[in-house]
Amino acid sequence: MTQDWEIKPRAESCATCQAPFVDKHPYQSCLAFGEQGYARQDYCEPCWDGRPPDPDASRSAWRGIFRSPPPPEEEALKKETAESLLRKLIEEQNPARERVIFILAVMLERKKLLIERDVQLQSGATTRVYEHKHSGETFVIQDPHLNLNELGDVQQEVVELLGRGDKQDAPTDGDAADADDQADAAALAAIPEAAGDDDETPSDDAETDAAPDEDALDEADDDSDASDDSDAAEDEFDEDDDEDDDDDDEDEDES
Repeated sequence: MTQDWEIKPRAESCATCQAPFVDKHPYQSCLAFGEQGYARQDYCEPCWDGRPPDPDASRSAWRGIFRSPPPPEEEALKKETAESLLRKLIEEQNPARERVIFILAVMLERKKLLIERDVQLQSGATTRVYEHKHSGETFVIQDPHLNLNELGDVQQEVVELLGRGDKQDAPTDGDAADADDQADAAALAAIPEAAGDDDETPSDDAETDAAPDEDALDEADDDSDASDDSDAAEDEFDEDDDEDDDDDDEDEDES
């Protein structure tokens, strides 16, 4: 059974030569979709450059910088964060959480914890491939194509899920908790603005701006009529001058 959402860890060594990756050195990643779902392989640059050309257009490939994982720290916060909630929901594989999973991924992208590496279109479905900035893990996220009318409900659902902390947990670091809350809130608030920028449907404001200004057109018509009247008056004045000149010539001839 193929999973809708997956997390693929980054390897610690090259898939070809088995040499361990070195901290702060580049590596190449390749993600391919097969019968068993997505499969990821990581390579050192020499082995990647020596590979034959790959004609499979469905593969995703990117270059990253390997960073040695920091030693595990004792978790100071028991409160749910956007990242921990995303990991938990992906593990649960609940289709009812599809929209929440996508919003959480976008939040982490806004916080610059996830980097979008590729977008794949298969059988009418859109799949976004993210890489975790620090761990190098690949997050495979389905895009439900939310519209602006749905965002409010999904945002409220995310807020409620993030607020479900165990009150009986050990004391937490208040400053760190506040910082995470503020970062999550800022990322969540920025999503409607981004969706509005990506929305291709013209807004009412756009249509209003694009529509002709009737008052301006009326003023232009009035200016045009006034200009025509002025031109006509000038032509009539010129004709009167011509007639006066003709009368003067006739008087001179008679004298």
